[in-house]
Amino acid sequence: MALNFVGCDRGQLLLMPPSLTEWLPENHLVWTILGAVEQMDLGRFNEAYRLGGAGRAPYDPAVMVALLMYAYARGNRSSRGIERACWEDVAYKVITGMRTPDHSTIAEFRRRHETEIAGLFDDVLGLCREAGLVSVGVITIDGTKIKANASMDQNRSYRELVTEILREAEEIDRREDQLYGEKRGDELPEQLRTPEGRRAALEEAKRRIEERKGRAISEEQASAEVEVDPELVLGRDKRRGGRREWPRVARRELEKQRKSEARPIPRDREDRLFQALGRLEENHRIDLAANDAYEHWRATERDTLGRVLKGNSKPFVAPELPEGTINLSDPDSRVMRTQGTPPRQAYNAQTAVNDRQIILAAEITIDAPDFGHLAPMLETTLSHLERHGVSERPEAVIADAGYWHNRQIEQVTNRGIEVLIPPDGNMREGKRPGWEHGFYEAMRRKLTSERGRKLYAQRKITVEPVYGQIKYNRRIDRFMRRGRAAAQSEWRLVTASHNILKLHSHWIANTT
Repeated sequence: MALNFVGCDRGQLLLMPPSLTEWLPENHLVWTILGAVEQMDLGRFNEAYRLGGAGRAPYDPAVMVALLMYAYARGNRSSRGIERACWEDVAYKVITGMRTPDHSTIAEFRRRHETEIAGLFDDVLGLCREAGLVSVGVITIDGTKIKANASMDQNRSYRELVTEILREAEEIDRREDQLYGEKRGDELPEQLRTPEGRRAALEEAKRRIEERKGRAISEEQASAEVEVDPELVLGRDKRRGGRREWPRVARRELEKQRKSEARPIPRDREDRLFQALGRLEENHRIDLAANDAYEHWRATERDTLGRVLKGNSKPFVAPELPEGTINLSDPDSRVMRTQGTPPRQAYNAQTAVNDRQIILAAEITIDAPDFGHLAPMLETTLSHLERHGVSERPEAVIADAGYWHNRQIEQVTNRGIEVLIPPDGNMREGKRPGWEHGFYEAMRRKLTSERGRKLYAQRKITVEPVYGQIKYNRRIDRFMRRGRAAAQSEWRLVTASHNILKLHSHWIANTT
């Protein structure tokens, strides 16, 4: 007797048009994302498009936002990988309505709407707030290193940059000799021997010159605007700090300015070479200006009795060339080290997480240590919460030993928020030298109390699983785009997709 199998006739034509809503179960993640996007105000995306513009009509931003949100939630961040999934994956077909956006269209949408995509984090956080997931009892702040889209082999010093530029110039001369031989090489090519061709070439050359001139003027104005304010360096106590502190503060102000400008990383290697060279020269000018400001302050400042400041002040010898290195692929990234892992070209991704593993704030920094980021991350978290009508203050803020900062801890404590940070690292045996008494010992007693141990134990079960889910489950351990602004936009999208996954799980749990 023959077995009764269910056959598969792939040549059978469908008699009725299928409904996309029947392709996936009701509790699929796609429906949560599509529903969430419907609740978002995406008008800011539409401002980038011209009304009645010529050419092919663009994809609806709601479709592209849902596509990116779902792709990132599944760990698919490659524009070509997303395009391939639109051909092969039913869930992607449901999102796009059976259309297949080209990978260049997807990549251009991410680049064009960099700022708007970063704002999706706040939109998703608002939806989590409405679902009751944004609690502020205990907040954990932590950072993780995420590799930049750059290789450490591309780090260059000023001398190496100059050498490479000269080497490429010599290579161009050699290639021209091979190409033109005994000819001058300046003979008009075929396309420039007609008036129309010459006119088109000159118009294109004029456009490029104006673009380069505009960038050069903006860079000169930006570097000229950076000044070294003594109050920023020393605050109220002008006797603190020293000659080395002034350049540090000046560099921090310069980096803040670069962050606000959010200049994109050029795609052309020659442009990146000159941009890297200009940044090192700008750093050098700022260092010299900071030293001049220090010398002027020291010569004119008096103590409380009107006496000239005393103390050993070694004469400053300015370096002939700019010091330090810069990465050619991503000049904003830095070489960062984490205990137990080799050095890598990376960014420091900061997050603030509540007890429901909802990310309340997500920022990118170029500082390898977490020191100094406690108060800024808390301030960003509170501003996000206030935008969504959450006015209550957290009960406690938890962070690891890398966030220890006396002044910032005191500032947060004075606002009525308890801070739990161990003064001693996990790898240290005993106490830090000079940190045996006073403020440090009070924190140790708090952490060893029954309540302190219970609160601090929440750090491992809140923020650590979040990083594990992002970096290992979804394999998001490297940024796809280059530049601090692009990395910030991508990190916000990654964390927004994490929150949408948490929202989806919450809705599924409440409906089953």
